[in-house]
Amino acid sequence: MTDALPPSPSPTRSALPPDDQQRALLHNEVHARPTARIRLPALVVYVAVLNEGISREQELAHLRLLPGQQDLPPEVLHDHFVRLRLGPCTLKWERHSEYTRYSIVQSLPEGAGLEAENPPLDALAIDPAWLAAIPGKTITAIKLAMVIGDIANAPEAAKRGQRWLGGRSVVASIMGTYGHSIAVTSFRLRDDGFEHMLVIAPERTTETRAGRISQRLLELETYRMMALRGLPAAKALSPMLAEAESRLAEITARLENKAATDQELLDTLVALAARVERATAENQYRFAATQAYDAIVSQRIQELREKPISGTQTISEFMQRRLSPAIQTVAATAQRLSGLSQRIERTSALLRTRVDIATESQNQQLLAQLTRGQDLQLRMQMTVEGLSIAAISYYVMSLIYYGAKAVKVAGAPISPELVAGALIPAVLWGVWRTNRRIHEKLHAEQGH
Repeated sequence: MTDALPPSPSPTRSALPPDDQQRALLHNEVHARPTARIRLPALVVYVAVLNEGISREQELAHLRLLPGQQDLPPEVLHDHFVRLRLGPCTLKWERHSEYTRYSIVQSLPEGAGLEAENPPLDALAIDPAWLAAIPGKTITAIKLAMVIGDIANAPEAAKRGQRWLGGRSVVASIMGTYGHSIAVTSFRLRDDGFEHMLVIAPERTTETRAGRISQRLLELETYRMMALRGLPAAKALSPMLAEAESRLAEITARLENKAATDQELLDTLVALAARVERATAENQYRFAATQAYDAIVSQRIQELREKPISGTQTISEFMQRRLSPAIQTVAATAQRLSGLSQRIERTSALLRTRVDIATESQNQQLLAQLTRGQDLQLRMQMTVEGLSIAAISYYVMSLIYYGAKAVKVAGAPISPELVAGALIPAVLWGVWRTNRRIHEKLHAEQGH
């Protein structure tokens, strides 16, 4: 056996290559938002606001309005998470890409236990005016009461929870593989703008488990609302899609029947394509975000590990019946928009093919006209060349004639007319041959 290496007294960085610049950030991401520890009974006041146009500096300025937080340093907000202890309560601030959430954990108000019936939850540990002044637009607001109670008889516990919520119809389920708590809610907004939720858990529930329960329920409702933000956009887009589809069908019919010029069809198709692409650019992110948030909702529901209670719907059943149709509507609209864009692209390809064929036909006609023109030009050239041979021969014969007359005047016994007439064939052949040699030389130069 080999001897074991002696233990190192302390870790040393010299044993590793240099860190990637994002290693520490990525490693600590799993610890960026630790679960709250909640001692039962407790009330969690939760507000999530859309932070579009809201800077981190504005949120920091608002946090500094809390008691004892006047000197809160800006760097504490760099990790998108901060927990502040404010005497009788704890406030947690979390900033996400589209929203910021504030969670206040405080003691349960007097008279709000499980035996109460529709208890008031207005006794807040933080000034309500501070909550109302949170920068942003409210997307989710929940008052989650976590009370101690016996959950051995789940149907009876659910009935007590229904009375606690004012006697309205509720959604309730046992949470956890071994049934560690019961969640009861109505998913209704109260007059104060908050939803009320109730969690019943036995006294032995640990603070860590209570924190995880509250986090899952609050995140579930937040992501549900964020997922539904795509629904109004999908409904508003539906009339435009119907009109665009009808318009595209009309363009396709006109293209098939050749009932309009290519330019008219192209102008109409380009306008329709621009309209559809604008709608895609304006809504693609929202539709993709809806799918992403819906996936998180499904994940959070699975994490609840629900068990049904006789006489009530579970949260997952409620979500499946109420949320799924909305998500399917958004998905169908996104698919419809994408399909319309693809059909416009195919129609554009057909129109381009038609234009290309027409252009090719025009080019063939133009080429035929050029060929006919070249033939005519060649014939005219041959005619001109024939006339030019006759003219050149005439001038040559004139020179020979006048030369013969000069020789006769000088005393030679010749007849200028006979000399000129005898040389006509030779002169014509010589001029024609010279012209041919010039053509042959030009053709040889062009061939090279």
